[in-house]
Amino acid sequence: MAQKTISFVRDLLALADIKVNGNRPWDIQVHNEKLYQRLIQEGSLGLGEAYLDGWWDVQQLDEFFFRVLSANLEQKVKDNWSTSLFLLSNILFNRQSKKRAFIIGQKHYDLGNDLYQAMLDPRLTYTCGYWRQARNLLEAQEAKLDLVCRKLNLQAGQSILDIGGGWGSFAKFAAEKYGVQVTVITVSKQQVDLGKKLCAGLPIEFILQDYRDISGKFDHLVSLGMIEHVGYKNYRTYLEIAAQHLKDKGLFLLHTIGGNKSVKVTDPWIEKYIFPNSMLPSIKQLGQAFEGLFVMEDWQNFSADYDPTLMAWFANFDKHWPELKTKYSQRFYRLWKYYILSSAASFRARKNQLWQIVLSKSGVLGGYRSQH
Repeated sequence: MAQKTISFVRDLLALADIKVNGNRPWDIQVHNEKLYQRLIQEGSLGLGEAYLDGWWDVQQLDEFFFRVLSANLEQKVKDNWSTSLFLLSNILFNRQSKKRAFIIGQKHYDLGNDLYQAMLDPRLTYTCGYWRQARNLLEAQEAKLDLVCRKLNLQAGQSILDIGGGWGSFAKFAAEKYGVQVTVITVSKQQVDLGKKLCAGLPIEFILQDYRDISGKFDHLVSLGMIEHVGYKNYRTYLEIAAQHLKDKGLFLLHTIGGNKSVKVTDPWIEKYIFPNSMLPSIKQLGQAFEGLFVMEDWQNFSADYDPTLMAWFANFDKHWPELKTKYSQRFYRLWKYYILSSAASFRARKNQLWQIVLSKSGVLGGYRSQH
């Protein structure tokens, strides 16, 4: 291997105060010298796959990635041909078309309810918690769910549509605490099966359905962590459908991870191994999507709260690994660890944001009062 390649990678890492085979928690330990060339040729995909292959380790993955992202190292390695090909395919084709809608459910959310029950809070809330006054994950998630209910000003007897509602964490909370009726749609069969059991006896309906097949009108709409799977070609369609099924005086709360700039693809490693056909919307893309359809009443960013949420998820996953490993491989452990801790770092470095946006169809008379 050319010494020039090794020196380039080492110098690159040094910009983030990372040493090769150093003794600090964020220093990378290289087990296979081929890593350097793989990193240059394959970028973030090569880095992630090399980790899965055991070519390198680091004591604290989250701190390693926090330094990498804070130093903007990803901008210093040129795009490779495979990344360019992936970008081209996203431009030419609608990778989030209706016929592909159930791929994310099968590949990610149907991995196994046991995995998510081990990792998440008891309510199975797979979105960012709200940590302002919370002491633990469950308190943070319940605070977030209540925040959503208050922002919508839920009233007993109202009908709510939860688009991409998972295992029904919001639906169950809202039905129990605020007396509303909730329709949950999801593209995950396992979420429907478990959600029905968890919400038994409550006025909650689960439907295995793509958002483009929604029927009926509702007092309010909720979308928690769903639009990340919609794709830039479909943002406008998503908002048009939301407007079509929202009653005239209703509110639509859109909760989403967001990016600092407009993109047409996601990270290739995340696309391949975690969230196929996903991407993060930007402020510009969302603004264009709801222009002329909605009035933006409120926009809150509490992205810093995703860092402790993800760290709590990993602590739970790691704690329960002895039981999970009877079903999942050691490679899966490294995969999931890489996914969760690199994600925590992205929020810590403020590369990713977390937005809650409240939208009305014609503007709230007298003005909307924020509930942060």
